[in-house]
Amino acid sequence: MEILILTGMSGAGKSLAANYLEDMGFFCVDNLPPSLIPELIRTYQETYLAKNKEQAPVQQKGSRLAIVIDVRSSNLFNEVVPALEHLREQGHSLRIVFLDATDQVLINRYKLSRRSHPLAHGRSLAQAISLERERLAPLKDRVSDIVETSNLGPAELRDMIYAMLSGPGLDKRMTILVQSFGFKYGVPVDSDCVLDVRFLPNPFYQEQLRPQSGLDPDVREYVFSFAETEAYLDKQVDLFNFTIPLYIREGKVRLMIAIGCSGGRHRSVALAEALAKRLENGQVSIVVDHRDLQKDSRYFSKRSLPGA
Repeated sequence: MEILILTGMSGAGKSLAANYLEDMGFFCVDNLPPSLIPELIRTYQETYLAKNKEQAPVQQKGSRLAIVIDVRSSNLFNEVVPALEHLREQGHSLRIVFLDATDQVLINRYKLSRRSHPLAHGRSLAQAISLERERLAPLKDRVSDIVETSNLGPAELRDMIYAMLSGPGLDKRMTILVQSFGFKYGVPVDSDCVLDVRFLPNPFYQEQLRPQSGLDPDVREYVFSFAETEAYLDKQVDLFNFTIPLYIREGKVRLMIAIGCSGGRHRSVALAEALAKRLENGQVSIVVDHRDLQKDSRYFSKRSLPGA
């Protein structure tokens, strides 16, 4: 299990960084009393991971745990270093990421947000920042990475976090949901891209195919027996292979591709399955959902692609 400790100066961007870690598949726990960290990890391993042991570690969202700790824990913060040393003695491999910024940048950010520094009670903001640096010094000496955020905007911080923590096969910045649907039941309201495949010949009018669905080989073979089906799929794959990296660059973490036919049972299902397989590359999580097959319980399907 990968364990990451996220810490640093208040106002340096830990909340944003925690959001990005969640997007990458980390299970994040914020502001936990330090003395509870070893017990949290033990319990987490025994319960969550035990229930998901049939999945490969890279595919388990829960195999990556991030714990945010900082001076908000007040006097309990003194227990941080002993707690981390105890974890290392138990054989856990820890990566500690420390977010920092200059005093003036931190002051400007607090003035802009109009929030109170956690140590500012009875002190000026500058005094609170100075005291926080003093309290964090023993932890900062033990960190794996220091990220200076003074000149980083949200997008730059996001890209730096991803670059630091994404390894081969682990860059799960985006989840793509490929959903088939029937136009007669309405277009999915959360769709980003809508593909209309009603121009393809309809298996519904083939008596032997009517009771089947796009999940059945006979329907799939019929739909792809037409040259325009494969040509259309090729064009869509080219478009998404071009745009998906650009969506990721802009920080989009979820892309919903809706593929519709008349009833959401034959053509759209077959095309959704084929498109998802063509887009699978190990760098994004792909989920296939056949929304309107639930209208007929025999064909309802919602699953993740193997290896996604």
